[in-house]
Amino acid sequence: MRNVFLKFKQKLNIESNHLIILLTLYFGIVLNLSLWRFTLRHIELDFGGLLFLSSFVLLILSLLYLLFALMVVPYVTKPLISILLFISSFVNFLMLRFGIFIDMDMLHNAFETNVHEASDFITLPSIIVFVLTGLIPALLLIFMSIKYNSLQKEVRKRAVFGITFLLISVIFGAFIYKDYASFARNNREFRKLINPSNYIYAAFKYVKSLHEVEKTLIHLDKKAVHAPYRDDVITTVIFIVGETARAKNFSLYGYEKETNPLTAKQDIIVFKDVEACGTSTAISVPCMFSDKTRKDFKASEAKYTENLVDLAAQSGYDVIWLENDSGCKGVCSRIYTENMRKIKNLKYCDDQYCKDEVLIYDLEERLKKIKKNTFIILHTIGSHGPAYYKRYPDEFKKFMPTCETADIQKCSKEETINTYDNTILYTDYIVSKTIDTIKKFSFRSSVLYVSDHGESLGENNIYLHGFPYKIAPKEQLQVPMILWISENMKTMSYIDDKCVKKEARQKTYSHDNIFHSLIGLLEIKSKLYDKNMDILSSCRTK
Repeated sequence: MRNVFLKFKQKLNIESNHLIILLTLYFGIVLNLSLWRFTLRHIELDFGGLLFLSSFVLLILSLLYLLFALMVVPYVTKPLISILLFISSFVNFLMLRFGIFIDMDMLHNAFETNVHEASDFITLPSIIVFVLTGLIPALLLIFMSIKYNSLQKEVRKRAVFGITFLLISVIFGAFIYKDYASFARNNREFRKLINPSNYIYAAFKYVKSLHEVEKTLIHLDKKAVHAPYRDDVITTVIFIVGETARAKNFSLYGYEKETNPLTAKQDIIVFKDVEACGTSTAISVPCMFSDKTRKDFKASEAKYTENLVDLAAQSGYDVIWLENDSGCKGVCSRIYTENMRKIKNLKYCDDQYCKDEVLIYDLEERLKKIKKNTFIILHTIGSHGPAYYKRYPDEFKKFMPTCETADIQKCSKEETINTYDNTILYTDYIVSKTIDTIKKFSFRSSVLYVSDHGESLGENNIYLHGFPYKIAPKEQLQVPMILWISENMKTMSYIDDKCVKKEARQKTYSHDNIFHSLIGLLEIKSKLYDKNMDILSSCRTK
């Protein structure tokens, strides 16, 4: 066996520059299929388009050659390139399979994702692709005997090859400069598909962002206080943070399937046009609790800045965060928090996930114990993909047939959408049940439901979420926002219900409105409050 191994290894002799060329071609063509798919979709396949494509391929290969020319050195090549092969093969699979782009926000979201959610991406196709395009090439590299020349000869040869390739591509490209300018101007996100530079650059930016701000906590408003409009009746506000629910699949928004049969019977306010401030949980959740608008918000700064829940606690509220998703992304780090997965309620939880009912099964008992103003946040797992079928109990499997796998591209479009719609049906139950429960009490109360972002379900061959914001499809940006207000809150807080419903149908809103609107519902007096951003302010009668 040892002799067979040695003979095999002897056959894998390769000269260093040949290895660089081999790596360049492999990464440039096989591990960049998503880039070439994107390029082909955004150029005309005429003579000029094919000329541009040829030039672009040559440019990418030239840059990759220069990259690997720096990496192929003794003692470094095998471990470093093997790591790149492992990561690049998986990244290539994700980009091809789900049509995603790799940038700092996507990486941020990946680091915030827990082990159970990440495991949903480990499917048979992903394993096969990883073995074929990552593991086997890495093993071949490890068994290779790489022949290096003298340092002077290595530097000279690589410089000649690299500069020659680059000059040819630059000269070639100079004749079609207008095509390059047009492509880059109209498709700025293409660079987020270049493997492996996309995730290397994103990782660099992410690490850099972690060290850009001071680690001391920034206070928002130390003078913020609870200032009720009329009297000291206990105020209780429940904020349900949805996960991956898109407005398009809510029957409340005109969807043809009845996905909201229960909330439709409630006296709710449906805000028809609401845009998320991000396409991933790691960005949207801290953003919606921040006093900053989407344009000014930075996740790296939010981690060390107080937010709405801090302001509520400071104002005298009991603030309770009930967590059933992948974490609060730093929002709840200074308030009382219960992680549903750690409670391990066997009725609603398995080894990996909890159904969202775990958030409300004892809600009535919680409300009975309330003695002061209370702000409760329910962070749901909602419609988190790709394992949509795991998000609801069997009794909510209304829309059939369904997709019973996380590898949603194995399923038909009908199966995938049906399964997703069942998650919305279950969310409808959670929201309606929450409203029914709090109705039993005489609090000045309200329930607000807003999803963190939407989801793509195969439109234009795009799945899941996390697209760069500037080019994100509307399915990932348009989210549902629903508000229920108790009769005594309407009276005591001078809210004209008919006025709010009318404006909710006509006006455009975003996550930027949530901070100020909740300050208004919580009746907090703060210098940060902007009544123009409060969804209720123009409909208060006093």
